[in-house]
Amino acid sequence: MNNIKNIKVLGSGCPNCEKLFESTKEALKDLEINIKVEYVTDINKIMALGVITTPVLMINDKLAISGRVPGVDEIKDVINKY
Repeated sequence: MNNIKNIKVLGSGCPNCEKLFESTKEALKDLEINIKVEYVTDINKIMALGVITTPVLMINDKLAISGRVPGVDEIKDVINKY
């Protein structure tokens, strides 16, 4: 059983942010984890979370990956740590 309460992708809506969002959904599907990924593009909300460099993957409101677009396998590895 996983302990994931929420997953967020933070970004401006740029191609890299979109790719991280899609890759995260793919990773969850591969892992058979049914949780909705929230895609946050509101710059005020992103800044309120203390994020400087996007795209960002947050799991349980904690920074997991920032400033780059990892592959699906790396995202799965990160998710599995939870």
